[in-house]
Amino acid sequence: MFLLFEEAGKFMAGRVLSEADASAQVELDSGKRAKVKAASMLLKFDKPTPAQLISAAQTVSEGIELELAWEFSPAEEFGFADLAREYFNAQATLEQQAAMLFKLFEAPHYFRRAGKGRFRKAPAEVVAQALAAIDKKRQLQLQIDQWVAELSAGSCPGAIREQLYKILFKPDKNAAEYRAVVEASRATRLAPLELLKNAGAVDSPYQFHWRRFLFDNFPKGIVFPALEAPPIKENLPLAAVSAFSIDDSATTEIDDALSVTGLGSGQVTVGIHIAAPGLALQPGSAIDQIGRARLSTVYMPGFKITMLPDAVVQSYTLQEGRACPAVSLYVTIDESSLEIRGSETRLECVPIAANLRHDQLDAVVTEQWLQEPDFEHVQGPGLPAEQRIALSFLYRMARSLKSGREQVRGKPESFNRPDYHFRLLSDGGAEPSGSEQIHISVRQRGAPLDMIVAEAMILANSRWGNWMAELGVPAIYRSQASLAPGVKVRMGTRALPHAGIGVASYAWSTSPLRRYTDLVNQWQIIACVRHGKTAALAAPFKAKDTELFSIISSFDTAYGAYNAYQGAMERFWTLRYLEQNGITELVASVFKENMVRADELPLVLPVLGGRDLPRGAKVRVKLGAIDPITLDVVGTVVERIDAIPDSTLGCAGGTVAEEDESADEDDQVSGPIAIAVDMAPGLAPSDDNPTP
Repeated sequence: MFLLFEEAGKFMAGRVLSEADASAQVELDSGKRAKVKAASMLLKFDKPTPAQLISAAQTVSEGIELELAWEFSPAEEFGFADLAREYFNAQATLEQQAAMLFKLFEAPHYFRRAGKGRFRKAPAEVVAQALAAIDKKRQLQLQIDQWVAELSAGSCPGAIREQLYKILFKPDKNAAEYRAVVEASRATRLAPLELLKNAGAVDSPYQFHWRRFLFDNFPKGIVFPALEAPPIKENLPLAAVSAFSIDDSATTEIDDALSVTGLGSGQVTVGIHIAAPGLALQPGSAIDQIGRARLSTVYMPGFKITMLPDAVVQSYTLQEGRACPAVSLYVTIDESSLEIRGSETRLECVPIAANLRHDQLDAVVTEQWLQEPDFEHVQGPGLPAEQRIALSFLYRMARSLKSGREQVRGKPESFNRPDYHFRLLSDGGAEPSGSEQIHISVRQRGAPLDMIVAEAMILANSRWGNWMAELGVPAIYRSQASLAPGVKVRMGTRALPHAGIGVASYAWSTSPLRRYTDLVNQWQIIACVRHGKTAALAAPFKAKDTELFSIISSFDTAYGAYNAYQGAMERFWTLRYLEQNGITELVASVFKENMVRADELPLVLPVLGGRDLPRGAKVRVKLGAIDPITLDVVGTVVERIDAIPDSTLGCAGGTVAEEDESADEDDQVSGPIAIAVDMAPGLAPSDDNPTP
């Protein structure tokens, strides 16, 4: 005897070996044995064989018209054999009964299952809805098939082009567009991105990177709502100083300025003046919500996305020729020993005499020019005598501060690689198209103006961090436990040492127009100035405030994404520079097995033929094809062009840790490192990393 039964939604048949009231032992054609419960037993028969029955029943079931079967079926519950006799004839064969069972089972939109081989016809309206859904699914599959054919033939359908970034980076796996790409990828054996590139879905490599960044980070666009900057209502005293800022010509968010008074008296007062949007903006206000959503200005060659609307920035920026509201740190310094005697913080209006520009003055404000009063460069813009004297003292102070930090660090800071400045020759502040000519210039890290600004801002950030900690006012700090490899900079609300910088605590506070963490800390500093020892009660953010932790988490995520994009765009423009200038070979230094760093460009790339070369070896590299979408380029070592003995090459340039001593390069005097070994981002400009 044979038995047809259901198991896990499948129909099987086999020889009955034994049978009890509640179950039977069945042997399948494969030799496998199964225990079948009575509730799963559907048909018992002596012939044909199980395989013949199932094959014949499947053939017969294909000819059954479901609509006609539905019409024949009774309103009440029925068995499959009953309907087979109604549909075929009163003497329906075993094959016809099994065929009806198979057909009913696969048509739940017509017949609902009601138990062991029993069914109930679905209401007419349910059938109509189900048939409409099935037809819609069929039409959708036809559309998918058409898109697959087009993609496979090298053409991108418009619907898929519109969903390009969603398909690649945040796909809805049930969407027809995504399914078409997946099916076409399998059919052509191409990766989805390669498939879409071949189909012309990516019309501009630059726009691909830009739109992907906006898709991930600014899905609602980058246009600000119409908002007016609230005025600072407080009647602030006018500072008796003449301050100047030091930024690049493209900088519009001028956060910081410096002043020097008391030169020649033996005791000099250095003023570090920070733009004070925190005096007007309030936590929770409309503008604050914008700042908290963006968290930082986003930098890239030729363009930037500001954290705050330009009209708001211009209301508080330290523009020359104006007396601007500022939070000022006055540091009293012994003119001879450069020892710091004390400091004081004030809220005031500061006259800004000049906005000095790095790119115009770096060639003028050299170490020799600062240290030798009679030395003059042959060419270059001049500076008033009082500014030259002030810059000379600030440079002395910066060197002293840097030396003091290095003693705390336990070793000096070393900057073995230059900074690279990217300039689009046809840019005018508008969003780039990707076709612009690119100019890449070099500025050695640690230039005098860089050092002056960086050390002044580090001084302010550390002093204010210590002060808030003394008053019990929570703030957002950056800390690093040690300089050991792998020890990263972390953000938190506790005033902990920053080993990479060499200070007892460090709270970003000097870029409130460009970083949201700095604006938050400025609110806390303002509370300290106004309330002193009771500031902890009056500050906007209290101890263990969950809002602070939320801001830290959001900022870390956003800042990392922004820096990654900046790094990617710097690499994009470096590759464009190679193409535009027809560069097919370059000189590079080996720093890792089969990896080199170009000597005169911010470019790291893998190479063939560099496996046995020691670290620091100079090689000539022939470049392969450039992919501006994946940002890939591979080189081949043509020849080694140095003659350094192998015994010394292992330490040429220092270790990786020595080249990038701090895990937080944006807290160093240096500017951005364009591309690290793993193509990590360059660093966005900041007060202590002043290159814009």
